[in-house]
Amino acid sequence: MSKFDLAIKSDKIFTDGRLIDGYIGVKEGIIAALSKEKLEAEDFLEATGKMVLPGTVDPHVHIRAPGHEERETFESGSKEAALGGVTTIIEMPISTPPPHSPEILQRRMDLAAKEVVVDIAFFGAAGTDCLEDIIPCSQAGIVAFKTFLHEAPPGREEEFVGLTAPNTGDQYELMERVAQTGVISGFHAENNAIINKNIAKLRREGKTSPLDHGRSRPPVAEIEATSKILLFAEKTGAKVEICHITTPEAVELVNKAKSKGVYVIAETCPHYLFLNEKVMERVGAFAKCNPPLRSEEERRGMWEMVVKGSIDIIGSDHAPYTKEEKEKGSEDIFVAPAGFPGLSTRLPLLFTAVKEGKLELERMVELICENPARIFGLYPKKGTITLGADADLVIFDPDKKDIISKEKMFTKCWESALVYEGWEVYGKPEKTIVRGKVVFDKGKIAVSPGYGEVIKVYRG
Repeated sequence: MSKFDLAIKSDKIFTDGRLIDGYIGVKEGIIAALSKEKLEAEDFLEATGKMVLPGTVDPHVHIRAPGHEERETFESGSKEAALGGVTTIIEMPISTPPPHSPEILQRRMDLAAKEVVVDIAFFGAAGTDCLEDIIPCSQAGIVAFKTFLHEAPPGREEEFVGLTAPNTGDQYELMERVAQTGVISGFHAENNAIINKNIAKLRREGKTSPLDHGRSRPPVAEIEATSKILLFAEKTGAKVEICHITTPEAVELVNKAKSKGVYVIAETCPHYLFLNEKVMERVGAFAKCNPPLRSEEERRGMWEMVVKGSIDIIGSDHAPYTKEEKEKGSEDIFVAPAGFPGLSTRLPLLFTAVKEGKLELERMVELICENPARIFGLYPKKGTITLGADADLVIFDPDKKDIISKEKMFTKCWESALVYEGWEVYGKPEKTIVRGKVVFDKGKIAVSPGYGEVIKVYRG
């Protein structure tokens, strides 16, 4: 065989569920060899002592463009991904307008293709106001649909066209339509009526502090909505994902539905595993997210669900807003938008849990690499180190400690990244490699915007 384009040597290459000592050979962006023998290559990376993981796949990312480039662009967001060892972004459909039709979707993809430094795939929007678009959009290369079970937040109506289903009857009709496509539909599962009633009551009582956000969206709002979506999935045959689960009771509902043959994916996020509601007292609206951060008891319960295998994927729910937008909640928490940056912190946080013995390395790789790739139709090209896969890799020192610092981030909303500021973690990526090319190297982006590719998934 002719020389490889790139060879990597490490004694900690994660493949086939274990760490091995050997070489990875890359040819034309593909893993062409896994060998114990030295490989000849045009370029060589010596990574002995460093761990080499599959590039991670983040299944829950909000870039916002087009429409709110002050929050994030495909360039800034994909650079933030590379910083955190994310080689494939799966982008959520909040933009202006949302991609509820093939034409709008293609415009987003064209914009992304000019800017991204890592690879990217897309969710499509599914809402009851654009039911006629669902089947055409399902055939346009999306990996899944996304639907919010609440109306558009005030002032953000343009960002939610074709993306919401706040009425129970409309939700059922929507799921009947989605079921026809065979495409997974992700749901933001919170009961709209419960939340609105609680917010109105709290405001009447003058209760608008940071902790009141969680009080307005109690676990029952999530549990009820999850139960309803699972029932509708059972009756319609729709494939569903319950996004960003925060409470073990909702996970148990998912487990029960799975036992009845319902196709359902359970996702949670790092902030529901590493943070509890008390962080709201420290950073206020900068920790506001939907669903909200829960009690310490529920946080611990979610870890139990992760460890025992009841969670399928962990997405960052990277949802950046500017410092000025978040500060609007300083007097009234209900005014501030919900979400904060998370693309670059997911891998370091979870690997720190591995180092501390809370999580097995193999389980971590399943949750943030292999399972997201499998579920959304990207496997075996993505999410694994195996022959024929894309050479998407993360190299880091598993024993080196690092401090999470917003000043090192590439997200446009780095000033809003306060929830983990100053945290000590293990395993910060040193190099992120996409299709055989180093895109991030020791703090710097090493490729031009547009190196990343848009991935379309078609179903026969």
